[in-house]
Amino acid sequence: MTSRERLLITLRGGLADRAPVAPFVQEEYLAFYYPHKTSVDRVIDATELAHELDFDLVAKHRGLEPPHWFRRSRPGWELRHSQTMSNGFEHRRLEIVTPKRVFVQETARPYSGAGSAGGTFTPTKHLLGSREEIESFFEAAPALDSDDRREMNETVGAWKKILGERGVLAPWGFAGVFNVCAELIGMDNLYVAPYEDEDLYQFLMSRIADAASEYNQALVEAGADCISIQGHMAGGQTTGANFFRQFVQPHEQKLLDAIHAARGFSVYHNCGFARALYDNYRELGMTVWETVSEPPRGDNRLAEAKQLLGDRICLLGNLDQVDFLKRATPAEVAARTRELVRAGKPGGRYIFSTSDYLEIGTPRENVVAMIEAAT
Repeated sequence: MTSRERLLITLRGGLADRAPVAPFVQEEYLAFYYPHKTSVDRVIDATELAHELDFDLVAKHRGLEPPHWFRRSRPGWELRHSQTMSNGFEHRRLEIVTPKRVFVQETARPYSGAGSAGGTFTPTKHLLGSREEIESFFEAAPALDSDDRREMNETVGAWKKILGERGVLAPWGFAGVFNVCAELIGMDNLYVAPYEDEDLYQFLMSRIADAASEYNQALVEAGADCISIQGHMAGGQTTGANFFRQFVQPHEQKLLDAIHAARGFSVYHNCGFARALYDNYRELGMTVWETVSEPPRGDNRLAEAKQLLGDRICLLGNLDQVDFLKRATPAEVAARTRELVRAGKPGGRYIFSTSDYLEIGTPRENVVAMIEAAT
């Protein structure tokens, strides 16, 4: 059975020849593993690594993650990008010039060479603030058009050709609705918005849900097997079940339903606390929930999550890659891996992985021990 066949059977709820083994690989680890390369890629180099170490790849490229609004200019919507370096940080500035208003966003992230490409830029100035800005933004925001779809088709087609039978393509899409809105106006502002101006909150969330649904459906139609969705900002430590059900869930549900209607799989990412949201996750019915993080970075236990969610949701996780995988002996890694696979694999709907991406400084012998023990 090929890696691709194994993963697709598991995603469909069937039983493969074994549980897939799919460590999360991104630029930071790829640059560490291939120090001679001046640039690394989550499909090209991750596929090379998966062939070398023989694991099942869930390829999570970020190339189509930014909404179409932020990738190219078009009539009435001019993008002006600039970038500077200062004190070890990359700083980006985006200006969107429309007939009525100029929108400005500023972001930054630490710079560490080729591996930096996997890092996330954090807003230092949010794009939107007032009601007038939010309403003006959506009045001017361009619709997804044929050129956007052509770019998706060409990019996804190239990725799939490289990936082949080594795994499935799960690019990050137009992220979870709450995550996108938090980046647009700020997470603190978004959490209080339902109480200060619920009409404006629902307007913002609904417009993002509509745009993200159309965008991610187009990604599936272009050939993406799965859509990876950022859902961690409405996590179980900052968001209660009732708040999530009332103010987050309807919009996330629309996005998931759109992906599933296009016959794609959804990979919902919450790499931290989630225990309080298990009932919400069952109701949402995402195909995959990752990463089932254990204490201290989360509050999840794989055996419990399997019991409560595993009949409906495929679990992807959850070996600790921050401390344990970097510091344990290969024998300890193998023993812990076997323990997790025993907890996760009964009945299927389980993909063994780490609790987030492999990190710089992770010994190769530990990664090999993990993969061999899991298979």
